[in-house]
Amino acid sequence: MSGDLTNLEIVVIGMGYVGIPTAAMLANVEGFNVIGVQRRSKRSGWKIDYLNAGKCPIKGNEPGLAELIKKEVKKGSFKVTDNMSVCKKADVILIDVQTPVDENHVPQYSSLKEVSQAVGRYMKKGAMIIIESTVAPGTTNYVVKPIVEEASGMKAGEDFNLVFSYERVTVGRLLHNMRYMPRIVGGLTPKCTQRGVKFYRNIVKAKLFPTDCLTAEVAKVTENTYRDVNIAFANEIALVCESLGVNVHEVRRFVNSLPNDPSDPAKNPYRMMHIPGAGVGGHCLPKDPWLLNYGLNVYGTFEFAPKILMESRRINDFMPQHMKDLIEEALGEKGVKLEDARVCILGIAFLADSDDTRNTPTLPLYNLLKDVCKEVVVHDPFVKEFEEVVLISDLAEALRNKDCIVIMTRHKEYLNIHLDRLKTIVAIVDGRNILNPEDCEKAGFSYRGVGVGKTRASKDHHAEHEDQPIPDKE
Repeated sequence: MSGDLTNLEIVVIGMGYVGIPTAAMLANVEGFNVIGVQRRSKRSGWKIDYLNAGKCPIKGNEPGLAELIKKEVKKGSFKVTDNMSVCKKADVILIDVQTPVDENHVPQYSSLKEVSQAVGRYMKKGAMIIIESTVAPGTTNYVVKPIVEEASGMKAGEDFNLVFSYERVTVGRLLHNMRYMPRIVGGLTPKCTQRGVKFYRNIVKAKLFPTDCLTAEVAKVTENTYRDVNIAFANEIALVCESLGVNVHEVRRFVNSLPNDPSDPAKNPYRMMHIPGAGVGGHCLPKDPWLLNYGLNVYGTFEFAPKILMESRRINDFMPQHMKDLIEEALGEKGVKLEDARVCILGIAFLADSDDTRNTPTLPLYNLLKDVCKEVVVHDPFVKEFEEVVLISDLAEALRNKDCIVIMTRHKEYLNIHLDRLKTIVAIVDGRNILNPEDCEKAGFSYRGVGVGKTRASKDHHAEHEDQPIPDKE
């Protein structure tokens, strides 16, 4: 297999939040020619012509990406097609397709398997295949490898390289994270790993960690599961605080005040309690704990059922239901029944100032309310349409004649809501700690917030505004 990684034909399969910035960055490397592959589906097929026109499909605040795409398309080093046969000439093939789980938390690999079969059918000897999609531990070796080998008639590790290397992207920092976050590169063999590391040195300015593909797969899902568990801890403490009548944000500030003593850090570790909220969204966190559990169940050598990891996932899934309970409480305080209420939900993107709606906690809340309330609408400044949701783009119109507003996303547009302009609103439910409870109650609104106990005022609300946890990735 060729070790030359200077003048390459590269194919990136899947033009999503990972594939697009990856392709654009690789196209910016001298001597690299990149072809993106996107299926002409009803949902995403439009991206092909959009990208070929030099336009960025990812909206919201994404520094540098639109400019980079425009530059590389104009230069001729990046184009997009729906034809998988472009893999025939590819030296490197990156797979960035979605790997969701179903309602039973079983990974759905239809796209991954279909792409793996096509890659095997078209690829040339000596090519390097890199899986960047998040998968259950064991997938590269036991799912992708046999499909590619059978379709190609070649042997992984001998006739072609096979690598799993996960991204650490965050919407709003896609290019930055790809350049400056350490990268884990797991190869099927040491030679596969070595070639993968050499390839990523072209775009990654941080440290590259070589390992095997199974270890890399475990590291990826563990990284996101760790965060999910921490958020679940914060959410559970929020429920405790609500019940006891204290403010979780004040508690969190005190907990996180424990410093890390530079003279002996190991004996005085700092605390970093996350911020609780209305639910967890994004491509990774809602599914990666299940992927980890699936890999353990299918490929583990002894039976073991993780308890903390799975219960944490259930706690985070419960938060939209808790938001519904808070809405009913807040309205009830003003004598309004839930079935008579007109509700406006603010935000359907799971992440502030983005258009990313993947696994948004707003959807389960909307579904809980839509058949109960008199009217439910959603407003979002970045999302223009969402199937089966009544989405209104004008904020004033969305708020007109409503009884309750529910804040689900921390968009900047919502940070300075003028309470005196909320004409018909009687109840406010804040899932992202945006509004000051005291101000809301003084203005005559019935207020509820995640973790904000009813019997204590929020004295430390504003101190929390800038102290936010790192958002979800991919």
